[in-house]
Amino acid sequence: MMSLSKVLFLCTGNYYRSRYAEELFNHIAEAEGLGWRAFSRGAAERGSPNNIGPMSILALDRLQAKGIHPEGAARNPQPCSLADFGAARLVIALKEAEHRALIEHRFPTAAARVTYWHVDDVEFAPPSVALAMIDKHVRDLIAALPSVDHPVTR
Repeated sequence: MMSLSKVLFLCTGNYYRSRYAEELFNHIAEAEGLGWRAFSRGAAERGSPNNIGPMSILALDRLQAKGIHPEGAARNPQPCSLADFGAARLVIALKEAEHRALIEHRFPTAAARVTYWHVDDVEFAPPSVALAMIDKHVRDLIAALPSVDHPVTR
């Protein structure tokens, strides 16, 4: 069996943006037969106590509207560990202004590996805007992915 390359999506609490990116990426990658798989984590040590359920209903609703049945919908948010960086070929944080300092503080030896997008959380951008941005970023990422046999270049 072929070994899959992995992309790690990070947001603050692993509840909304990173979970949506993970599920969308995996759906597209599987449909296109790519040798890639996504997983997601939270850059913070713990998520918000205001989160209800294992995954944001906003992300779930958007995925279901696209006909995507999220594989990880029942999984609780998970904080990132240094080992997660080691497991990933690519690491993407969803909002540079929000996540860069947090990642540099918690994971100084791995922080240089992170690519940053600029997708606001729900308090600053409605899901119709933020999730549409993630849709575009994920599709652009998939179009630019190297094959499993070739190294990632920056």
